[in-house]
Amino acid sequence: MKQIDLDDLPPRAAQILAGLAAGEPLLLVQNGLVMGRLTGGGAEPGVDADAAAGPPPAGEARAAEIFEHFRSLMEDDF
Repeated sequence: MKQIDLDDLPPRAAQILAGLAAGEPLLLVQNGLVMGRLTGGGAEPGVDADAAAGPPPAGEARAAEIFEHFRSLMEDDF
Protein backbone atom coordinates (compact mmCIF):
# COMPACT_ATOMS: atom_id res chain seq x y z
CA MET A 1 0.00 0.00 0.00
CA LYS A 2 1.27 3.46 -0.85
CA GLN A 3 1.46 6.08 1.85
CA ILE A 4 1.68 9.89 1.83
CA ASP A 5 2.86 11.78 4.90
CA LEU A 6 0.66 14.85 5.38
CA ASP A 7 3.75 16.77 6.52
CA ASP A 8 5.16 16.42 2.98
CA LEU A 9 2.11 18.06 1.35
CA PRO A 10 1.28 21.73 0.88
CA PRO A 11 -0.64 23.05 3.92
CA ARG A 12 -3.99 23.42 2.12
CA ALA A 13 -3.90 19.86 0.75
CA ALA A 14 -2.91 18.46 4.15
CA GLN A 15 -5.73 20.39 5.84
CA ILE A 16 -8.35 19.08 3.38
CA LEU A 17 -7.15 15.47 3.74
CA ALA A 18 -6.93 15.65 7.53
CA GLY A 19 -10.42 17.15 7.71
CA LEU A 20 -12.17 14.35 5.81
CA ALA A 21 -14.91 12.71 7.85
CA ALA A 22 -15.35 8.95 7.82
CA GLY A 23 -16.91 7.97 4.50
CA GLU A 24 -16.64 11.49 3.02
CA PRO A 25 -15.56 11.33 -0.66
CA LEU A 26 -12.74 13.40 -2.18
CA LEU A 27 -11.95 13.62 -5.89
CA LEU A 28 -8.39 14.23 -7.09
CA VAL A 29 -8.64 16.39 -10.22
CA GLN A 30 -5.92 17.54 -12.62
CA ASN A 31 -6.65 19.76 -15.64
CA GLY A 32 -10.35 19.04 -15.27
CA LEU A 33 -9.93 15.24 -15.33
CA VAL A 34 -10.64 12.97 -12.38
CA MET A 35 -7.32 11.34 -11.50
CA GLY A 36 -8.42 9.49 -8.39
CA ARG A 37 -10.96 9.17 -5.65
CA LEU A 38 -10.41 8.90 -1.91
CA THR A 39 -12.77 8.21 0.95
CA GLY A 40 -12.15 9.50 4.45
CA GLY A 41 -11.37 6.73 6.88
CA GLY A 42 -11.86 8.58 10.12
CA ALA A 43 -8.75 7.05 11.73
CA GLU A 44 -7.90 8.50 15.09
CA PRO A 45 -4.71 10.56 15.43
CA GLY A 46 -1.75 8.47 16.49
CA VAL A 47 -3.09 5.23 15.00
CA ASP A 48 -0.58 3.37 12.84
CA ALA A 49 -1.85 3.47 9.24
CA ASP A 50 -0.71 -0.10 8.50
CA ALA A 51 -2.41 -1.43 11.64
CA ALA A 52 -5.64 0.47 10.88
CA ALA A 53 -5.79 -0.77 7.29
CA GLY A 54 -5.79 -4.44 8.23
CA PRO A 55 -4.63 -7.20 5.91
CA PRO A 56 -4.92 -6.56 2.17
CA PRO A 57 -7.81 -8.28 0.39
CA ALA A 58 -6.90 -11.47 -1.45
CA GLY A 59 -8.14 -13.36 -4.50
CA GLU A 60 -11.66 -12.58 -5.65
CA ALA A 61 -12.11 -9.74 -3.14
CA ARG A 62 -9.08 -7.93 -4.58
CA ALA A 63 -10.27 -8.52 -8.16
CA ALA A 64 -13.73 -7.19 -7.29
CA GLU A 65 -12.17 -4.10 -5.68
CA ILE A 66 -10.05 -3.40 -8.77
CA PHE A 67 -13.03 -3.90 -11.11
CA GLU A 68 -15.22 -1.57 -9.03
CA HIS A 69 -12.51 1.10 -9.06
CA PHE A 70 -12.13 0.77 -12.84
CA ARG A 71 -15.91 0.91 -13.35
CA SER A 72 -16.26 4.05 -11.23
CA LEU A 73 -13.43 5.74 -13.16
CA MET A 74 -15.12 4.91 -16.47
CA GLU A 75 -18.48 6.24 -15.26
CA ASP A 76 -16.83 9.48 -14.13
CA ASP A 77 -15.12 10.00 -17.48
CA PHE A 78 -18.14 9.19 -19.66
